[in-house]
Amino acid sequence: MKSLVFIVSVFILLFFAPFSPISCRENDPLTWPWEMRLNKRQPPDIVLKTIGVKPGMIIGEVGAGRGRYTVHIASRVGPSGRIYANDIDQNILRTLKMRCEGNGFTNVETILGTTTDPKLPPGALDMVIMVNVVHELDKPVELLKNVSPSLKQEGLIVIVEGNLDKATPSDTVGWYTRSKLLKIYNDAGYFLVREETFLPKDNIYFLKRNPGEK
Repeated sequence: MKSLVFIVSVFILLFFAPFSPISCRENDPLTWPWEMRLNKRQPPDIVLKTIGVKPGMIIGEVGAGRGRYTVHIASRVGPSGRIYANDIDQNILRTLKMRCEGNGFTNVETILGTTTDPKLPPGALDMVIMVNVVHELDKPVELLKNVSPSLKQEGLIVIVEGNLDKATPSDTVGWYTRSKLLKIYNDAGYFLVREETFLPKDNIYFLKRNPGEK
């Protein structure tokens, strides 16, 4: 009988372990429960370290949404840094603002943009970050062109995007191939300076303005 109880206990442990919130970093106060799945796919701590986000940086985030990445960026740049968090939905930006206030962040400013203009402050940003955004844009080339004026001379755009070339048949909806993304970047006036491919389903693209682009 004891052996049977032991076997059943092990089975339950093994069956439910993959669904345990512990494996999803439930102890992370910056992550909402429904964000755990995406954060396992694109871990903010690993991605932001790879990108090179550091204290004191001035960063724009286009398509910030409800702040899945915003709060992690805010934590990393610290009180000496600043984030301009853009979206086209005022209600979502209100949620983001309340979320940042709830976490004690005073270094985040929300900006309501349009589908083609993020309205980021000109010449102010060390970096612009976009996570899971490009494939959602109605006019990605126009939007990216209007990001350019916000960058400092050596500023970067860093884009985290799903790569359709890596996708399984059940995970193909909406994503672009690498070649399509690179064409969008080129048409918008940028060139690829670095690329990270270690994420299982996504690539990280580091872009700079082409010489002569404003």
